[in-house]
Amino acid sequence: MNLMPDKHVSLGSSLLGVGATVLRKLDKPSTITGLWDRCRVSEEIATFERFAAALSLLFAVGAISIENDVLVRSR
Repeated sequence: MNLMPDKHVSLGSSLLGVGATVLRKLDKPSTITGLWDRCRVSEEIATFERFAAALSLLFAVGAISIENDVLVRSR
């Protein structure tokens, strides 16, 4: 999976696009399982591997964190 979109990879198919989709779905604190249940129907995400890679990116850039055993958007 490409990190950035380019002329061969659309934004939605890139890791940045998948991360944006995951972040949109994280509209309230959620467990990983709960968030995966909401994200799995999204065509851009499609697999748990892409979902996990997006979570890793979001953690790395500080967009999400874990508080009281649930995922939350960072402030």
